[in-house]
Amino acid sequence: MEKKSVSVTLQDVTKKFKDVKGKADVIAVNAADFVVEPGELVTLLGPSGCGKTTTLRMVAGFELPTEGKILIGDTDVTMLPPNKRDTATMFQSYGLFPHMSVFDNVAYGLKLRKIPVDDIKKRVNESLDLVGLASYGDRAPSKLSGGQQQRVALARSLIVTPSVLLLDEPLSNLDALLREQMRVEIKRIQKTLGITAIYVTHDRVEAMSLSDRVIVMKNGFIRQIGAPDEIYEKPDSRFVAGFVGKAAFFPVTIGEMVQDLWSCELGGKEVKVAQIAPNVKKGDSAVLMARPESLRLEEKGKGHIDGKVRMNVYLGNSMESFVQTPFGEVLVQIDDPHSKKVYKEGADVSIGFSPDRVRILAEDEE
Repeated sequence: MEKKSVSVTLQDVTKKFKDVKGKADVIAVNAADFVVEPGELVTLLGPSGCGKTTTLRMVAGFELPTEGKILIGDTDVTMLPPNKRDTATMFQSYGLFPHMSVFDNVAYGLKLRKIPVDDIKKRVNESLDLVGLASYGDRAPSKLSGGQQQRVALARSLIVTPSVLLLDEPLSNLDALLREQMRVEIKRIQKTLGITAIYVTHDRVEAMSLSDRVIVMKNGFIRQIGAPDEIYEKPDSRFVAGFVGKAAFFPVTIGEMVQDLWSCELGGKEVKVAQIAPNVKKGDSAVLMARPESLRLEEKGKGHIDGKVRMNVYLGNSMESFVQTPFGEVLVQIDDPHSKKVYKEGADVSIGFSPDRVRILAEDEE
């Protein structure tokens, strides 16, 4: 199954759909421009209708761009049909043939290519072993669990040794535990094979746990590209910050920068912040973004924002405290609550944070 990894390049790719009722064209993808490096797994993340699946379908050849260029390696595939692109797509539905055994489902693509029978048997067995189903070849798909059927679909996609693996929300039909298990399996197999992969999802946990890089999209535009930790810790906009994780937003006015810290006014108090988005400058009205785990609870008057604990939710390894403040309800995550002070519901408290754990973003993320 070894094959040299290739890159995937989109150069200012735009997709417009004609409106049959005489209205303006719908721009599903607007000037998408990025490179997926050889052997990299990149996730297209965003809400429904943001253009992520359309982007994937253009890479696969199921949709043709209105403008721009798509390359796989050094080959321009912009106008090529799907069967000429050396890609394999794993869809949201398993798409297994119910009248065929697991072995025959996996072997289907090789039979179409008229591969010798002995080679088919060897490669199918290798593929099933790779996805942990070595002894399941004789079973019917209906006798498998959802997770096992998804593994068969993955083996069927990989057995044709594509240069690029495309995955369109492949785990959305599974329950929470199976999703978690399959995330680990997909990442393990993708790294083992070193195959270039593009993954589409609206699930931020999938995107963060699977990806080498994440491309966040909204309304057809790419809003930010970066490694999962960069997207989470250093979002460039309020939309990205809120979409990739829980966050609180507080209105601030930006002042001077002193000793690598920005001075801001928050509710009449001066606060110091180390991180600031590139599109924000002195004097701007902006928002201070804080993740729940970056906040801490203190005695009333000792932190940056006073409030009252409305509700505590115990999660085992953490506690979520919901605090009512003048800026709305704020979630504070207390890790390992058994080793820390937990304020009871109804208690007057203050929320504090460290300057390097929060970030200033533009007030209007558009």
